[in-house]
Order: sequence, then C-alpha cells, then structure tokens
Amino acid sequence: MASIFSRTLIRWRWPIIAAWTVIGYVAAHRAPRVIEVLNVRGGTRISTEASRAEQILRSQFDRPLNDLFAVTLESPLAVDSDPARLLLDSLLAAFERQPYINSVVSFRSTTDSTFSMISDDRRSTAIALAMNVPAGDSAGKLVAPVRALVAEAFRSTGVDSTRYQVAVTGRSALDLDIKLVTAADSRRSELRLLPLTAGILLLAFGAVVAAILPLIVGFLAIWITLAIVVILADYTPMSHFVLNMTTMLGLGVGIDYSLLIVTRFREELNRGLRRQDAAARALHTAGAAVLTSGMTVVVGFAALLLTPLVETQSVGIGGLVVVAVAVALSTTLLPALLAVLGRQIDRPRWLARRLTWYHAPTAWERWARSLARHPKRALIIGGAIIATLTAPVFFIKIGLPSRNWWPTATEAGRGVAALERLGMGNAILPVQLVVKFPEGQRATSAAALRGLKALSDSLRVDPRVGSVKSLVDLRPGTGILEYSMLYSDREAARADVGGVLDSYLSRDGRVTLLNVFLDDTTSLTSGMDVSRRARTLADAPPRQLRDANILVGGYTSAALDLQTVLLERFPMLVLLILACTGIMLAIVFRSVLVPIKAVIMNTLSVSATFGLIVLVFQYGWGAGLLKLSGPTAAIFVVVPVLVFAVVFGLSMDYEVFLLARVKEAFDQHGDNERATAEGLSATASVITSAALIMILVFGVFAFARVLAMQFLGFGLAVAVLLDATIIRMVLVPAIMHLAGEWNWWPGVRRR
Repeated sequence: MASIFSRTLIRWRWPIIAAWTVIGYVAAHRAPRVIEVLNVRGGTRISTEASRAEQILRSQFDRPLNDLFAVTLESPLAVDSDPARLLLDSLLAAFERQPYINSVVSFRSTTDSTFSMISDDRRSTAIALAMNVPAGDSAGKLVAPVRALVAEAFRSTGVDSTRYQVAVTGRSALDLDIKLVTAADSRRSELRLLPLTAGILLLAFGAVVAAILPLIVGFLAIWITLAIVVILADYTPMSHFVLNMTTMLGLGVGIDYSLLIVTRFREELNRGLRRQDAAARALHTAGAAVLTSGMTVVVGFAALLLTPLVETQSVGIGGLVVVAVAVALSTTLLPALLAVLGRQIDRPRWLARRLTWYHAPTAWERWARSLARHPKRALIIGGAIIATLTAPVFFIKIGLPSRNWWPTATEAGRGVAALERLGMGNAILPVQLVVKFPEGQRATSAAALRGLKALSDSLRVDPRVGSVKSLVDLRPGTGILEYSMLYSDREAARADVGGVLDSYLSRDGRVTLLNVFLDDTTSLTSGMDVSRRARTLADAPPRQLRDANILVGGYTSAALDLQTVLLERFPMLVLLILACTGIMLAIVFRSVLVPIKAVIMNTLSVSATFGLIVLVFQYGWGAGLLKLSGPTAAIFVVVPVLVFAVVFGLSMDYEVFLLARVKEAFDQHGDNERATAEGLSATASVITSAALIMILVFGVFAFARVLAMQFLGFGLAVAVLLDATIIRMVLVPAIMHLAGEWNWWPGVRRR
C-alpha cells in the first residue's frame, strides 16, 4: 500500500505542486500578522496564589498598584532647572490628564522616604504611574500611548531630545519590548541563516538546484505555521516563545527531512531508475523514515499540551504544527518536485564533481570498521565523556536568573538600568501581600493595624528587603492609635495621606496591601526566596491576623507559582514522552532492545545538555562568548521542560535515520555487523550535514537579545552536536555491534 501511495502521489505531482503554491502564497501574506496576536505576559492557566492576589487587587481597589509604569529622566543639567523643568512639567501635566492613569508620583508630589526618586546630583529622576487597566495583558496596550505622550512633550516644549534620556519601563513595558525584540531577532536570524544553510547544503549536495529544495521546504514550513498560529490565537493564547521556536524548528526539521529524501532520490537515480520511479522509491524508503521521525518528534510537543503554562502549551502547539507541516511538505511537495526535476537537481555538474570528496563514504567506512573492531572501547570512552558533561546537572538551581533577564537593548531595559542608578531597581516589581479580613472586620481597626505592623516589621528585618509600604507605613512616626483614629474617617485620611490610601485599602475596607520592595542589590533569584519567606510568615501570621486570608503575589511570587506547578508536572511529562517514544519505536522496528537503547541514549543526550547549560549560564563558564555580563545563578524553569521535550524529539530524528538504514540492510542479508557498518557509512554524511545545519539554526538564537531564547538556542544547539557525534556516531553503533542479532529480537529469529 505504501508503494501504491508513493506512485499515486508522483502521478499527481502537478496538482500537488499547484496546491502547495497557493497555500504558500496565502501563508506568506498572513504570517507577518503573527506579532500582533502573540500573548505578551503568558503565565499559568490554573488558579495560583499570585493570580488570586492580583485579581483581588484589580477588583476591590480603586487605585490598584499591580500595574506600575516608571518614566525615567536623565538630564545634562539639574531636573529642576530650565529647560529640564519645562519638560518635566509638561510630562506631569500630560500624565495627570489621562483617564487610564490612576495616580502620578514624582519627587515633587511625595515626601515619602521609601525612594528618593531623584539622584544626589539632581540630574536624574523617575515618575511612577499607577495604571488603570481591567485585565493583566491589557496594560501592554498602554505602553505605546505613554511613550507617545513623552514624544509629544519633547515636541511641545521644543527641548532637544538628543540631550535627554527618557525611558518608559515597568513590567508591561518590559514584556512588550521583549515581544518586539523577539520578532526582530527572528527576522534577523532568518536573514543570517539563509546564506549559511545554503552554503552547507551546497557542500552536502554539490549542486545549486538540490541545495535550494530543502530551503524551500524549511521556509514554507515557517510561513505556513505562523499563518496557522494567527488563526489559532483567536481560540487560545499563544506566547511570543512560539515565534522563535517556529523559526528554529521549521528550518531545522524541514531541512533535515528534505536532506534525507533528496539524498535517497539521488542514490536511486544513480542506480539507474527513472526520475518518477526514483522519486517514488525515495518516498517509499526515506519518506517512511521521515514519517516515523515526525511521529517521535510530535510526542514531545504533544506532552507539552498537558502543562498548565501558556508558554509551554504555545510551544507544544507550534511544535506540533511546524513538524506536521514539515513532514507534509517533505513527503508530498518535495517528491513531486523531484519527479519533475529528475537529473536537473545536479546542476551545475562541474560543481558536483569538485565536491565529490565530501560524499565519499571511505572515511565513514573506515570509522565503521574501527567501531566494529573495538566497540567496548568506543562505549567506555563515549560514556565517560557524556558522564563528565552530565555531572554539573546535579548542582542545577531552578529560578529567575539573577542578571541578564531584561534585554538592555530596549527602551524598557534602559529604563531599568536608570532606575538601578537611582537606587530604585526593584521598585516596579515588589512582593505584594494581600490581607483580606472576614466579614464584619475592618483592616483599619486597632487590632488589625497592630497585626499589620507586626507583619511589616517581620518582613522588614530581612536584609534582602529595602522597605515595606502599607497602611501602617504611610506616615512615618505615627503610632497605631493615631493610625486607627486617622482611618476612622476615610475622607479625612485621604486628604491627609493623599490618594495613595486607595491603593492600600479596598473600597469596603476589608482588604489591605503590603508592598515589599526588595533591596536594590537583591536579584530576582533572591527575590523568589523573599517570596518564599513571605509565604512562611503568612502561614504563621501575628495573632491579630489569624482570621485573615493572606495571599502573596507580585512578579517573583508569580514566577515561584509557575515554577512549582511546572516542576510538579515535569516527572509525568518525562515518563509520558519516554513511554510513548519507546512503544512507537518498538512497533516500527519490531524490537525490544532498539527502543530501550534509543530512550537511554536520548536521555543521556538531554542530561549532558542540561549539564552544559548549568556550566555556561548558571556558573558563567564562557558566558562572555554569548555576550552575557556574568553567571545567571539560576536556570529559568521553562528551559529544562522545553529543552527535554524538544531535544528528545529531535534526537530521535538521527536515531530513526540511522536505524532505518541499518534495518533495511539487515533485512537484505541478515548480517548485523555488516548492516550496522553499512547503515552508519550510508547515513553519516546526511546526519552530519543535517546536524551542522541544526546547530547553526539553533546556535544563532544562542546570541539572541532575550535570555530565555539564549537558554533554548544554546541548549538545542549543544544537544544536536552531542547527539550527532558522540551518541549516534559512537555509542549507538557500539551498542549495536555488542548486541548483535539481539538488536532485532523478537522481530527476527536468531540465526
């Protein structure tokens, strides 16, 4: 039936080419819209403590402080002298007129000593904006209007913008800039990869026409997938992670599969088959390997759908789509094109003759014979290398990175740097404790205020905490009794302490907020520890707060919830991927040992990759080569999950390519030693060429401007490098030689 399908597809080659041409044309016009529909903030789909705290702030406070913008101004002169004063006046007036801004705080309007808001030389200052937004992701839509107000202030005052550094930053601004930088990096990487991959394909095929075909498949896979993502975004949130991942996977997988099929097509032509027969034969053999490989890759992405995070689910959906599209293109459009082109794929022939050395199997045959003579030695040496690389994984620390997390090459990133120079680096991302009292109790009673004071003092003694802001900290030097009397008349209290009261006390007076601002030298990694300690204090609160419900939220707390949820699901994810992959390979190769070996080898590849990620990022070994300012001290929790799922699937590509050729040779003559050597020498050139392209595709993203993408790009590039060298070229053949005909038990009877 597979042979009938292959011949039928080749017979209908022109309609297939026409159909894909139309699909590609439509996709190329819809794909650029993807940046408009991607989700900025992401997060978890299930209810967490941090999300419940954020919801209470949004729904029960008149001036919620969960969406803070900061506008930084750095002037060559003092900010309270002309013309800087004129610019500052214009900015403050413009901000105060906007209905989407709840409150505006500057060094002029506050006597609060929590933050100075102006530098010692009075040349730098910051303006805090509390935004009025109904939903989490909608704050991102206000970044552009605020930046437009800044630009208008420069125009209306006539101040020379080249002499002043003004930046709008905050969590939403940072998220939006990351999204824009991700899109720019994706476009830039595609332009960089085109000549590099074309060069490798030219070397691999020795012909311009043959080299162009995989590029067509790879870029078509990207455009079609992005167009599908635009449609899917109407039904489910799609994270910006999917953009770069689609580019990486579309090029990598599409070119991999095309390389295998085109190589087999040329082999069949060299055996004397006509172009239609050669295309059908390539589809029947290499096409079957591509289908098998695609199914194993899909397993990892399908498992990501079981995670509760928008980021990981988006990558799972994008991975499923891009792999399915790449397989469809490789097994329909590509054979159809090959059947049309025939020997024309070898044009120009003079180039093919000059590059025959690259395809000569003699070097790989010598390597295969050497492995056959000394499989134990190869196994010991290869195993020792993998074990050494895996060792650092036992020291991995999961958490938010301590540095390099916000891209500095953006306006929001420059704003964070300006805040750090002001001593306000962590002002926009406080740890937030929401205290909700039961019916009949008020947060402004003397007993409640006494409990809030005790909780505030307990938080403040932590050396990682810079300050705490709450109902009992709005007027320094005020006693509990005075606060109780002050808050007994809310209007009078508002006139005394200002509109900030509505940011710390709910409308009904039953809910209050404590903002814990981290010390300026405290990193995001340590901030997660502060969130843990805050939750410990919330579980054993002061006596006066024992009836209250205390929730800990904020950026680091949300990251902590995300980490906890994902790590709880990770073991199930691993077991599911291992089991499904093993069962699938057992069915395809009718063997018990082959799937067990494949699962073990892939696990070794992933573990060694984790070890290198820990060395380079967490400990900073060679971090300068990736343009990092130093060690990150922790690994973002999404990275191990995505790297495991993606690498495990991609590693199966080369496993299937190699095993399919070995099994084909074994079925012909029944000699395992000979079949292993023949399969290795026949696929080694394809695997190394495909791996080199994959390494380039992933490696380019290791130099991206977003740290999360650097994690993934580096991890995937290293994983492919290890997999295509030590794993597939050393350990797998060595084990197959040692196992002999047991490799194929019970599919064949031992001789």
